[in-house]
Amino acid sequence: MMIFKIDWAPNEVFLNLGPLTIYWYSVMFIIAFSLGYYIVQKIYINDNKSVSLVEPLFIYVVFGTLIGARLGEVFFYNWDYFQNHLIEIILPIKKDINSSMLFGFIDGYKFVGYRGLASHGATIGIITAMFIYKYKFKYDSVLWIFDRIVIPISIGGMFVRIGNFFNSEIVGNYTNSNFGVVFQNRGEIFPRHPAQLYEAFGYLLLFILLWNIYWKTDLKKYKGFTFGLFLTCLFSIRVLVENVKESQGGFEETLGILSTGQWLSIPFIIIGICLMLYSKRKSN
Repeated sequence: MMIFKIDWAPNEVFLNLGPLTIYWYSVMFIIAFSLGYYIVQKIYINDNKSVSLVEPLFIYVVFGTLIGARLGEVFFYNWDYFQNHLIEIILPIKKDINSSMLFGFIDGYKFVGYRGLASHGATIGIITAMFIYKYKFKYDSVLWIFDRIVIPISIGGMFVRIGNFFNSEIVGNYTNSNFGVVFQNRGEIFPRHPAQLYEAFGYLLLFILLWNIYWKTDLKKYKGFTFGLFLTCLFSIRVLVENVKESQGGFEETLGILSTGQWLSIPFIIIGICLMLYSKRKSN
């Protein structure tokens, strides 16, 4: 547990390759997807499923995550901006009259990567992608697939939040004490709650829980239970951390009481509880 103030001014750039800049945030995504591929492959081998099914599954998850997360950021949190910058929804660029990209191919823009990504949108994107994947690859049930892929997704969420920490984004509120992290890249001098690390730690615990459920219990036999537990726990973590997180915008000013992230989390928590009850009742 952190009991003192930490000054945080990281270099967001991992590597420069000519006109291309690779950020730590992107590296965290690469680690998350690579580790996820390995974990799913290990699970499929254990369940006597063909390893050849993992590669297309991985591709569907990657595209579902990125497309869903991007659209979630656009429509849930930042439509006021993107409605006037439609090209930035699709391309990893941001308007900058002093910059050019790809040797002048697109003038007036700079490469920034896909830094606006929303976890609720990613969840919807992955769920949608899995139904499309299941339609093409007909083996077992879609709930069986969900029960397996949420294990690596939980640890992947941890790496994404670490990437947010490197970017000094999605920060917490000021602690009004000598406890917290001073995000100097933002030009600040007062400590904030490291909300990204709180969330990352919660996802790590969730991964350990799901990993042990799969390998050490019979609960994996109840189709939908692990998926339901994942939704309930992950978005409960999100609701809790939102209490110390700086507002990310969205529609919270209209609805009040809760933040946009909390409002979006509630339906997933309810769905998760219903899935757990359904799986147990069906097994009985």
